[in-house]
Amino acid sequence: MKTSIKFLFLGVLMALFCSISYSVYADDPNPPIVPGDHGHAGDVPVGAPIDGGLSILLILGAGYGAKKIYSRRKEKEDDVKALL
Repeated sequence: MKTSIKFLFLGVLMALFCSISYSVYADDPNPPIVPGDHGHAGDVPVGAPIDGGLSILLILGAGYGAKKIYSRRKEKEDDVKALL
């Protein structure tokens, strides 16, 4: 029973994260108002997605956290060996 509730919670959490990821793309900016015939050749700027940079930051944060956990476990092992 506990494992089924855990899997249900994780499934809902993953669905929530997946639905949020659709809204992280930047909107296309409105083209500037320029008098005359300028801008008709398609040189209107487009929006840039922020997903690539966000993914890099998440991966770096996970790596940093793993390093901190590893170093703390290593310190605890060294402390136990020093007591013996």
